[in-house]
Amino acid sequence: MFAALGAAERGRCREIARNDGPRVNGEITSRTCRLIGVDGSQLGLFGVRDALRIAQEQGLDLVEIAPNANPPVCKVLDYSKYKYEQDRKAKAARKNQARVEVKEMKFRPKIDVGDYETKKAHVMRFLKKGAKVKITIMFRGREMAHPEQGRIVLDRLAEDLKPWATVEQQPLMEGRNMHMLIAPIKGAFDVTPEGDEDTSEKKEK
Repeated sequence: MFAALGAAERGRCREIARNDGPRVNGEITSRTCRLIGVDGSQLGLFGVRDALRIAQEQGLDLVEIAPNANPPVCKVLDYSKYKYEQDRKAKAARKNQARVEVKEMKFRPKIDVGDYETKKAHVMRFLKKGAKVKITIMFRGREMAHPEQGRIVLDRLAEDLKPWATVEQQPLMEGRNMHMLIAPIKGAFDVTPEGDEDTSEKKEK
């Protein structure tokens, strides 16, 4: 791909360097530098003009890679290729950054055992997919007088999910609802224990 890069492309790379990258070639203001060869070897102290001449003789660029050193460190390299590789790595890093999804599961303070287990299974599926889960206890009418019942449900759920999830936000009362945020523990689902709800998922398939 770099064989196709002409003078115009290389010029654009140098223009980018002026804005948000290292100083290149004539942009370097220091009089001397510690020079690193294209193969990574330490070449010693050089005047910047001599270092630039060495780079140009090889058809390459002189790039200031450590401007705060005394003297600055410069390296002989193909800046257009260097810039391309940096952009490619940055793009790959952005692509690999998974956007953490937040799901919500609602419970009642007097939830029965069957409904609790069903909702817990849904929470487990969300966690297994890498999502955080906001657990909401909904209070109605006279239930507001006993918020401790909602706390009991949240504490029970946190304990049941302890091998797979951590409580990221402790139970908090907001209006008529109580919330708790849980997040999956990294690697917790790498090995599926016997009796995990995964079995039910396979049956559904």
